[in-house]
Amino acid sequence: MRAGRPWARHLYSAALYLLSPLIWRRVWREQLPTHPRRERLGYLPSPPDHRRRIWLHCASVGEVLAARPLIEALLERFPGHCLVITTMTATGAERAAALAEGLRQTEAGGEVSHHFVPLDFPGAARRFIDRLSPALAILFETELWPNLLAACGRRGVPVAVVNGRLSPRAFRGYRRLRPLMQEALSHVDWLAAKSAADAGRFRALGMAAGRSEVVGSLKYDLTPDPVAETRSRQLCTRLGARPVWVAGSTHPGEDELLLDVHARLRAHYPDALLILVPRHPQRFDRVAALCAERGLALARRSRDEWPGAATAIYLGDTMGELLTLYGVGDLAFVGGSLVPVGGHNLLEPAAMGVPVLTGPELANFAEVAATLREADALVEVADAEALGRVLFALFDDEAERHRLAEAGQAVIAANRGALVRTMTGLSRLMETK
Repeated sequence: MRAGRPWARHLYSAALYLLSPLIWRRVWREQLPTHPRRERLGYLPSPPDHRRRIWLHCASVGEVLAARPLIEALLERFPGHCLVITTMTATGAERAAALAEGLRQTEAGGEVSHHFVPLDFPGAARRFIDRLSPALAILFETELWPNLLAACGRRGVPVAVVNGRLSPRAFRGYRRLRPLMQEALSHVDWLAAKSAADAGRFRALGMAAGRSEVVGSLKYDLTPDPVAETRSRQLCTRLGARPVWVAGSTHPGEDELLLDVHARLRAHYPDALLILVPRHPQRFDRVAALCAERGLALARRSRDEWPGAATAIYLGDTMGELLTLYGVGDLAFVGGSLVPVGGHNLLEPAAMGVPVLTGPELANFAEVAATLREADALVEVADAEALGRVLFALFDDEAERHRLAEAGQAVIAANRGALVRTMTGLSRLMETK
């Protein structure tokens, strides 16, 4: 018998109803026009057939990208099922749609569709689960929505949380809502935690120890798409021998610092090129304007503009090409780390065989950073000035760049295996359905 505290969820639902005008206004502003807003209330279109469905929820772009190995494994292991991916954000929806289209053109095949996850109102959650009727619900990382979890429990849908992570900062916030989180976690049948520390934080919120397991991070099972590798090689060939560094997943306040660093770098390397990839597409035009304000010649990938010899910045203003662009660089700086964001996936450039540089803000990837650091496969800088010095030093030291690249790839190879363990646990849950 599972312990739960439904009164906490009822209070939570009442608060959602009180805030619904603000919530709905934001949804109305951010929703993609190609996806009906009624999906956010759980109104899904009628399914095209009677095949069983597996539901995978990822919050946004980063989670969809990290989930790709899992998505491919699910399609291979359960070929008779449809895979339904939900996201919270419009950018996540675009990435999921692009991923589904790409899978249809590969050996992975399979039926993959996307919908927006409903807002966590009780009626919307029940309607969504009733219409989708999944054979299995999989929530990626920390997507714990109390009413959706309760709706799964009511319908007898097995629930798994995979790649489960709970940063110390997130834990402190959730701990203030422990009765609500305990009730939500009572509906989780299996938690596949990234680390013992993550598992411990989930248990402190009420997750039963017997239903949780440490399996490692799925991010280490990242295998670069052959298409991305091919495109990277083609871009490298066209660019020739000029020095190239990539700054990926950058944020406001960080782009300005990186552009200043690159301007100083070009005083020593006049043909140096920075491939700049902002994290959020709504900032592409603003970052282009920043380049113009600084007098830095710009080419935009979305417009098929090619960076010529005089071009200082190649703006990666497209979706789903970060791995491709990382693979073009001699060095890669992972953004969200010079500003208090918490960093982004340090393993993506490492998987492409590119040395990894980062700032000090690494709260979201502390364990990955520690693993890379232990293998001497991560270059950490305290600020933008230090980043400039490191770039100068590494562009002058090809042997060290090669060593860092090999060390990063060795870390990924040594830590693979979470995908196999995760699929074993999910298969057990499917057998109970």
